[in-house]
Amino acid sequence: MARWIGACWGLLAFLLAPLPAWAAGKCQIVRYVEIPVTMAGRRPIVTAQINGRDARFILDSGAFFSTIAKANAQEFGLAVRPLAGARLKGIGGETSLGVATAKQFTIAGQTLPHIDFAVGGSDTGYAGLLGQNILGLADAEYDLPHGAVRLMKGKECRDAGLAYWAADKPFSIVPLLSIDAEQRHTIGTIKINGVNLKAVFDTGAEGSMLTLSAARRIGVTPDSPGVTASGFAYGLGTGRVRSWRARFDTINIGGEVIPKPWIEIADQSLDGADMLIGIDFFTTHRIYVDNQGHRMFLTYEGGSLFGLNPKRAVDSAGAVIDISDHAGEPTDAAGYGRRGAILASGRKFDAAIADFDKAVALDPTGAHYLVQRAMAHLENGQPLLGAGDLDKAIVLAPADAAARLARASLRHQAKDPDGAAIDLAAADKALAPSSDARLHLAALYDATDAYEPALASYDLWLKNHPEDHNRAVAFNGRCWARALLNRDLDKALADCNAALRLRPGEAAFLDSRALVQFRRGAFDKALADYDAALAKQPRNAWSLYCRGIVTRRMGKVAQADADAAAAVAINAQVRARAKRYGLES
Repeated sequence: MARWIGACWGLLAFLLAPLPAWAAGKCQIVRYVEIPVTMAGRRPIVTAQINGRDARFILDSGAFFSTIAKANAQEFGLAVRPLAGARLKGIGGETSLGVATAKQFTIAGQTLPHIDFAVGGSDTGYAGLLGQNILGLADAEYDLPHGAVRLMKGKECRDAGLAYWAADKPFSIVPLLSIDAEQRHTIGTIKINGVNLKAVFDTGAEGSMLTLSAARRIGVTPDSPGVTASGFAYGLGTGRVRSWRARFDTINIGGEVIPKPWIEIADQSLDGADMLIGIDFFTTHRIYVDNQGHRMFLTYEGGSLFGLNPKRAVDSAGAVIDISDHAGEPTDAAGYGRRGAILASGRKFDAAIADFDKAVALDPTGAHYLVQRAMAHLENGQPLLGAGDLDKAIVLAPADAAARLARASLRHQAKDPDGAAIDLAAADKALAPSSDARLHLAALYDATDAYEPALASYDLWLKNHPEDHNRAVAFNGRCWARALLNRDLDKALADCNAALRLRPGEAAFLDSRALVQFRRGAFDKALADYDAALAKQPRNAWSLYCRGIVTRRMGKVAQADADAAAAVAINAQVRARAKRYGLES
């Protein structure tokens, strides 16, 4: 990819003339472009256009190059050219790599011609990742607390402090590795428990993560006191890696010292780095990356990070630092929407809803703000208010698939199958055949006992996502749908086996395969899978009840009665569910 990078520096010529941003003595900082950023949960999203079509990207400072999955390239009509022998690496594995060229790529009102995208990896649910071939055009200011990233450039600023917004607030400086055609990441030296580590500052990482090998150098292992298993970490490809959560003594980032941080550990290599510092850091700091001087300047802006929610910050002398926001009020709906999204990402839902109220008042026809407020209401335990906002948003934008899927889920929970079916059909019609959202759609079809359309969506998703980390989930979903339809049972078994090859021992997958084996009349194999599933989840009422059905067919009446009684004691509805699926009369 080195040949692409060399050409990208010339793209600055296509941006508007730089605007003066700050000056002190000989040092001047100019701004080339400001890109609005809206948080969607833990993901920073920027809106661009590919060949004139809206495309929402995850802002990913950890991406070497702007990337889209193959399914997204197909959705935008981009031809994918293979790169022989090239691989794209990330957490959990690696994938094949291709390249696609957009004739026009427009961002923040600026149109750039003939922009290349790397093609590969897992689908993100968005158009792709906006990486360092754009973010590394010049210096970058990450001001996510105020909903923006800015491409900047300092002139004659070699010895100047570039945290120009800080005023009297202390700032920290992190030394960075130099960047070149082969190394485009923002990598700085930090300390954990006094040990020097190399950290990638990565807006695309939904949480910060330390490699297992680095944790061991610090003296922490999965067997250390207080370390707990946290499951698995996912990234590129179909794989996953084990992860743990541990508390450390201190983390020191450019002189900013945070005591007793909680940090995730993953059994993963980062190609020369020891840690990812993720979005929790970027949403609580304002950051200037000086790519020319190989330095990063940052100030703490308040909020929760590393599992902590500090009530105040102090300088090296112990004096309390003023971290209140002096940026002033937004002036338009978009500004309130971005600020509300930042607040929601920090789980400050009441404040977020107040900002979304203002956005809706300023732009009452903007369905997007209603959807934002709906999601905040739902997260805040206010389902009726959330449902009301979704109703209003869908009136304004009937083909909004995300709003339809959210309302379908609510209607299903409210025992409104007809309403849920209407929304699912509308979402199905609106989604592209290759859309990543088809996996969510298929799962909702499954939940509403609509197995035929579920099967069709699983087929489409698997066809268009050959290397996605969710393939195991999709294989299991298709296996389950076929089992409940009681047809193509050999194909169903192949799907469940494929899911279990990707994630051996997963209880839900074993349960699905057990139902297939029961439908096939292979009661001994069904029993073995139910036993294995229950060994992992002994209080799963469904697996218990179904094991009882199997053992009854095998003449083991006492065990069958015991399993049925135990299952009903856990969930009184399990017997009715089995009858609905035709497993017993």
